Amino acid sequence: MTLRARVTLLCFVVGGLLTILAGSGAVVASANRDHIDNLLNTIGPLRTHAESLLATLVDQETGVRGYVVSGDPADLAPYQDGVAQERRLVDEMTGLLGEDDPLRGQLDAIGEAARQWRLAVAEPAIAAVSAADQATAEDLLDDSARARFDELRSAVDQLQADILVIRNRVAGDARQTSNALVALLVIAAAVVVLAGAALLLSLNRLVIGPVTSLADQVRRVANGEYQRDISGIGPPELAALASDVDGMRRKIAADLAEVREARERVEWVNGQLQKQTEELVRSNRDLEQFAYVASHDLQEPLRKVASFCQLLQRRYAGQLDARADQYISFAVDGAQRMQRLINDLLAFSRIGRLTTGFSEVDLNKVMSDVSSQTESTREYAGGELTWSPMPVVTGEEPLLTNLLVNLVSNSFKFRRPDVAPKVVISARQVGAEWEITCQDNGIGIEAEFAEKIFVIFQRLHSKNAYPGTGIGLAIGKKIVEYHGGRIWVDTQVEEGTVIRFTLPVTVRAAEAPDTELADGSSAAAGGDKDAAAAAAQLAS
Repeated sequence: MTLRARVTLLCFVVGGLLTILAGSGAVVASANRDHIDNLLNTIGPLRTHAESLLATLVDQETGVRGYVVSGDPADLAPYQDGVAQERRLVDEMTGLLGEDDPLRGQLDAIGEAARQWRLAVAEPAIAAVSAADQATAEDLLDDSARARFDELRSAVDQLQADILVIRNRVAGDARQTSNALVALLVIAAAVVVLAGAALLLSLNRLVIGPVTSLADQVRRVANGEYQRDISGIGPPELAALASDVDGMRRKIAADLAEVREARERVEWVNGQLQKQTEELVRSNRDLEQFAYVASHDLQEPLRKVASFCQLLQRRYAGQLDARADQYISFAVDGAQRMQRLINDLLAFSRIGRLTTGFSEVDLNKVMSDVSSQTESTREYAGGELTWSPMPVVTGEEPLLTNLLVNLVSNSFKFRRPDVAPKVVISARQVGAEWEITCQDNGIGIEAEFAEKIFVIFQRLHSKNAYPGTGIGLAIGKKIVEYHGGRIWVDTQVEEGTVIRFTLPVTVRAAEAPDTELADGSSAAAGGDKDAAAAAAQLAS
């Protein structure tokens, strides 16, 4: 039998017994209350009224005799008051008795005997005294009159005795019901105590003991004995719980075995990663060496080739045939393009490796530098550069400057014919990021090429239509990702190109100044030509 069934059965048995005891107690208590009400509200007043009735009758007899002896009307007052008191008492006692009560007949007989005594003795004697016939009055109060009154007194005494018998019987019944009620309460208390004891013993044998044993076994497993089986004792519920816990133990043991195997595999993988890391460190050293060679040893021959080709072009221009001039031009152009490719590759590889560390960067100052560096390109294109108040971010100022120079230069380069280019740089906070937007009115980018333009050396146009190496946006993407952001093309625009990138919001970022937008077309003249040339090269 399950624990639930046992507890339910015990509750039903105890509840049934208590219900029976409660019903019996209610019946006994009701009977006891009726007996006590009868004693207090009926029998008690009857005894009191019977005693008062006897005293009233004696007052009547005494008053008549006194009046006959003295002839003084004042001595007749007890008789008159007694008659009135007798009627009141008889009426009250009649109201307390039922129609079929035997005492009702006795009370009626006493009332009739008292009336006959007054008609035969009291009233004639009073009338004789009133008529001054003293002798007749005294004759009426003879021994027969005394005997008649004694019979009346005996009837009242019998009534009192009968009332006393009834009182004793009802008091006995009330005592019995009280004792029965106490006995029922004692039995109910005993049932509750026995039920509690039985429940306590059952809980100790069926719950506490098995749970304690199960807890001890679980504690041993928790201390590391994962291969120890957990056995279940007690009711089916606890046996099922023990089985579930043992299943969980087996699952944990299996998981631990898998974890050990996984840890061994991880250690092996970490060893392999350590070897690969060392290999990457060596490879990075080789790459740095390559970068050094590319920046010095490779560029030196290229510079010589380009210089001598340019020297040939200047010195022998027009002295050779047109095909020779064309060949020399091809050689100069190829050497210059190779130099730009090498410089762009070096710039791409150095992002994130050669770093000066992050610091707070005011993008308003950066935009001023961008305006100066792109001034020649802007004036050549007849364009306009504006920007809204910019935030303060954390990053490397030279890289962020190169990024924005790249975007602005591309906007001026990829302009529509016969349309003055306009470039707007804006910023807004989106959650924990600053979203920087570069928007122009140029030729735009098809949605299908929105990802391709950020791939290194990927071009959408020929080098004759738009010069450049096709690495500029790839460098910009690497700069943004190095700063923990992302960059994309917003294809949901009807005109021009919108490129957005994000930068993390710094805790100590300064509030953007509430100033009017700066007009890039009014950038300071006379910028550094070398910086402008480098910006134009990066914008390719």
